[in-house]
Amino acid sequence: MNLGRFLTTATSLFNGFTVASLNAVRGMASLQRMHRTGPHKKERAPRQPLDGKPFAKGIILKTLIKKPKKPNSANRKCVLVRLSTGKEMVAYVPGIGHNLQEHNIVLCRVGRLQDVPGVKIKCVRGVYDLPHVKKA
Repeated sequence: MNLGRFLTTATSLFNGFTVASLNAVRGMASLQRMHRTGPHKKERAPRQPLDGKPFAKGIILKTLIKKPKKPNSANRKCVLVRLSTGKEMVAYVPGIGHNLQEHNIVLCRVGRLQDVPGVKIKCVRGVYDLPHVKKA
């Protein structure tokens, strides 16, 4: 009984020792292996705002006013949109004036706003619930 416990303990210690020693001994891959496997490259998901599509329809969740980065100071009219792809993003409303509110439908296109961080899409005027800019 006592001998069996000793053997299992010794075996587990020995197994742990061999694994640790193998990890310590294992070095760089040989030139042959590197030639066979090729260069190691990380796969990254493409960083495209609308998953590579030019337009997406969206429902407005909230209207926002964003402030631009340092040298600029005019407030930018933006909206929080839930896109048909399922993403929620902030979209810029171009032009002077709009009548957008919650539950309105807009068409969004790719195009970032350079001086406002986090705004990567713009609303298209004259489609769905966002009218053209009125002449003054």
